[in-house]
Amino acid sequence: MVVLSTFNLHLATVSAQNMTSSPYSRYAYGDMNENVPTAFRAMGGVGFGMRNNRAINPSQPASITSCDSLTFMFDVAASACWSHYRDADGVRNKANGNLEYVTMQFPLWKQWIAMSVGLLPYSSVGYDISLRDSINSDYHYTKSYAGEGNISQVYGGLSFNICNWFALGANVYYMWGDLSHMRSVVFDEAGLNTTIQYENLSVSNVRLRYGAQLFHTWGKHTVNLGAIFENKMKLNSELVVIETSTEDSIPMFVNGWQLPMVWGVGGSYNWDNRLTVAFDYERQCMASALYNGLPGNDPLNGLQDRSRYAFGVEYRHNPMGRKYAERMLWRMGVNVQDEYLAAVGAKRISASIGIGFPLWTIGTVINLGLEYTHRGSPAGLEDNGLRLTIGASIAENWFFKRKL
Repeated sequence: MVVLSTFNLHLATVSAQNMTSSPYSRYAYGDMNENVPTAFRAMGGVGFGMRNNRAINPSQPASITSCDSLTFMFDVAASACWSHYRDADGVRNKANGNLEYVTMQFPLWKQWIAMSVGLLPYSSVGYDISLRDSINSDYHYTKSYAGEGNISQVYGGLSFNICNWFALGANVYYMWGDLSHMRSVVFDEAGLNTTIQYENLSVSNVRLRYGAQLFHTWGKHTVNLGAIFENKMKLNSELVVIETSTEDSIPMFVNGWQLPMVWGVGGSYNWDNRLTVAFDYERQCMASALYNGLPGNDPLNGLQDRSRYAFGVEYRHNPMGRKYAERMLWRMGVNVQDEYLAAVGAKRISASIGIGFPLWTIGTVINLGLEYTHRGSPAGLEDNGLRLTIGASIAENWFFKRKL
């Protein structure tokens, strides 16, 4: 059999809630979000070992007590992404944008107990791919793959400073969303059946993340070490599959999904409140979690565990400098992670830079981050993306008594 194929990629027109238009979001639960603030995203996505009283860090529950005991914090961010795809037939481009997150953080009891709440993305799906084939040059057909949707989450977190050098915390998340996928085979020749399969996965669940941090300051030096853990949990889910042709339509309902066990470690070093160097390692154990009723690493799923490495740097010349440029924050970082599908093989590599613009009078920092991401290889499908994120981290002294 001789198969003549031409690969033709059409970019999806995704809904305003989607944060991706990558063909790689077709696998597992789509593109996963690391849930770090804009400031840390510009540092490669670090977070597990970060304690910063001017940034809300949902990725590490133990860091919530890093906020000032008199300060209410609010953080909001939005992003725009330009994607560029390359294959044997040429290049395609796509742009999309969305609100990234909204978070709040405030103390409950002095410097010992603090709380954080917010709305975050968990994952996004958005792609549209077509493959033009023929069999023995006699039967011509088009295979199409399309998908869209997202999983969102609201969270509430508590953190406790057990002592002056150790903190524990936990986040509770409520997750919900729908992920839709479509596959079709359409023949050019009359009399041959067209087959279309629709899948819609609806999910909801409550999950927990635990965090711990060790921190110590001596002189101008501060070291933070952190770890997080999420247990493997059942995902309340319903999959509706409808296969249609010119002759029949069969709905099917399937259950059997789990959120993977997740663990991670990280650390950071700060010198004189001017230079910060940080790293993270995270492991998501997708291979052993159920996906569509089978273990992730079953041949029908082909999923694998994902490792993520992040490294970042932040520098400002003088936090109390009289010149504005001396107080600006300059950031950069790199991030390397595996894809969930073992057959893909290629890694996702990101490089990021960012700037923080502090507003002297109201405790607010405007954060800009620019992230370049590369996936795939020149021999197959290359996915390159450029994402601009803009966030505002606002800190106000709400919890003190004014003297009349």
